[in-house]
Amino acid sequence: MTTLTAKLIDILNQNIFPARVSILEGKIHRIEPIESVPEDSGYLMPGFIDAHVHVESSMLPPAAFARMAVVHGTVGSISDPHEIANVMGEAGVRYMLEDATNSPFKFCFGAPSCVPATGFETAGDTLDTAAVERLLQDPKIGYLSEMMNFPGVLTDDAEVMAKIAAAKKNNKPVDGHAPGLRGPDAQKYFAAGISTDHECFTFEEAKEKAELGVKILIREGSAAKNFEALWPLFEHFPEKLMFCSDDKHPDDLLKGHINELVARALNKGCKLFDVLHAACVHPVQHYGLSVGLLREGDPADFVLVKDIRHFEVIETWIDGICVAKAGTCLLPVQTSTVVNNFSALPRKAEDFAIPATGDEVKVRVIQVLDGQIVTAVETAILPVHEGQIHAAPQSDILKIAVINRYVPDAKPAVALVKGFGLKAGALASSVAHDSHNIVAVGSDDASLMAAVNAVIEAAGGISACDGKGETRVLELPVAGLMSPKDGPELAATYAALDAWTKESLGCSLQSPFMTLSFLALPVIPSLKITDKGLFDVDSFSFANLYTA
Repeated sequence: MTTLTAKLIDILNQNIFPARVSILEGKIHRIEPIESVPEDSGYLMPGFIDAHVHVESSMLPPAAFARMAVVHGTVGSISDPHEIANVMGEAGVRYMLEDATNSPFKFCFGAPSCVPATGFETAGDTLDTAAVERLLQDPKIGYLSEMMNFPGVLTDDAEVMAKIAAAKKNNKPVDGHAPGLRGPDAQKYFAAGISTDHECFTFEEAKEKAELGVKILIREGSAAKNFEALWPLFEHFPEKLMFCSDDKHPDDLLKGHINELVARALNKGCKLFDVLHAACVHPVQHYGLSVGLLREGDPADFVLVKDIRHFEVIETWIDGICVAKAGTCLLPVQTSTVVNNFSALPRKAEDFAIPATGDEVKVRVIQVLDGQIVTAVETAILPVHEGQIHAAPQSDILKIAVINRYVPDAKPAVALVKGFGLKAGALASSVAHDSHNIVAVGSDDASLMAAVNAVIEAAGGISACDGKGETRVLELPVAGLMSPKDGPELAATYAALDAWTKESLGCSLQSPFMTLSFLALPVIPSLKITDKGLFDVDSFSFANLYTA
């Protein structure tokens, strides 16, 4: 039997008291209130839960992701594997489940509901209703992942409704994804049985959805950062809130996780127990997780924090085993199997040409918004040189291209984007939500070619070319999304590439590669690009690059 003494935070009963906690066979055997403990003994509390995350966004397989997360007191996550599912279908989901068995971390994986996300892009595989039903029948699958096809819900699409019905039949929650959806449309969408939304980016939108009974996830990831807009919800709907990261790159995961959001919320003046319910309790209750809440008989999943202001994590315990201590992970490094689906062939500079006639043309431009995954739409008038439009980095207008990675010689889709601030060179990535084709932005066609071909040569990865002859690449051979390297090593490599992108290419975005990865996602407003062309999300139809 293992015994610890510290101040215990009983979140459920909203009490803090000195206690002796006994652990036996992985469970909380006994909690005894005692008279006192040393002032510096710290606080024992339930572990943190990330209520919605794509593990693949960390560029790590599940067991390696867990090694980084436990250092920050995270003991479990609600994990949607639709990134790898878009690449490899049901086999990709099974890969994540299998790799997760190499860690005691409490993963709750979902059955991806929208693979592909739309019919307006090319994915590596499809999850039809039968596949989703098979997954939902697996006890390792805890819920139906985010229903991104909200138009399908609103029009009662037969396949969409069948997937929701399958989740209900198996008594598993249905996650939502409805950015900007308001009014009668939101009412119909959530009335279908969808219970959460992590896509709110204004207080008013989140308030309206919370009033419908929806659980609102306050998201703060590497690209989408909604904490500042949504934290005031704690004053009105504390019982409906959870925290999530959604997508978190390895360098950010190295710095912190849900513990950071707890500290920020308390710094805003939110009530301690309201915040801890969101961070630790609500996900466990909503998804029925086998995660302990520091009660007698529960699995011994908990953290020891230094104080209740900054929530610096001293120790993390899962099933009665200390898995992290003083910033060091105690779990063993695991070797992950490499699987992939990648067929793209090298490209030529002329593949990225945009033909045009006349002396000048008026064009639509994707406007990137730093810290958001939504985009705006702008127009620009560009000169035509020798029958082509060129990027205009002096005006911050770059070319953006998406190359189908599943068909060897498919023609790239090319358009224009603003907001990256590149002065020269190009970026490319095979992490391109949700179909994970190759997405690239660049100041000239030769640089686009160099960056894209570096990703193709690696059969997946992220790359940067400075336009002067130097190209750097971080290889992601696991489905073109993840690396078999250990997390801290990968984080250092990624951070160095990110810094070089900003220093040598002039990129002005906080997280350029994460932002890049969402520009091919045709379910997030307003203007995006897929391998099939420029896409207007607001009208849910393809858009012409040229405009009157």
